[in-house]
Amino acid sequence: MNIALIAHDRKKDDLIQFATAYEPIFAQHTLYATGTTGQRVIDETSLQVNRFRSGPLGGDQQIGAMVAQDKMDMVIFFRDPLTAQPHEPDVTALIRLCDVYSIPLATNMGTAEVLLKGLEEGFIDWRLLGERRG
Repeated sequence: MNIALIAHDRKKDDLIQFATAYEPIFAQHTLYATGTTGQRVIDETSLQVNRFRSGPLGGDQQIGAMVAQDKMDMVIFFRDPLTAQPHEPDVTALIRLCDVYSIPLATNMGTAEVLLKGLEEGFIDWRLLGERRG
């Protein structure tokens, strides 16, 4: 499955800790990430990550485009709800697209853990039904 990893600056350490803890699960899937987050995952784990631009420079929109094209199966986005983000409209649009297209989305570590445990158990295999995306 295609999984996007995104983290606001104050949440990047949490995402790295999470990616490290669940590295065996992530290693079985194709990972995508926004710029700095992706580079940190690459540098601090053995995972391979396809990197997009930084979130404020269009990375969130690039992931949103994959969601809209049914090419993304899950989004893990560790948001910082206490800090204003200059690209908040892009963040809101990405979350809206996940809702529109029924893409599993976690915005915090607790929900992300439930999604990954579900992924490991096959509870998200419904994403594989039907014609596979290009």
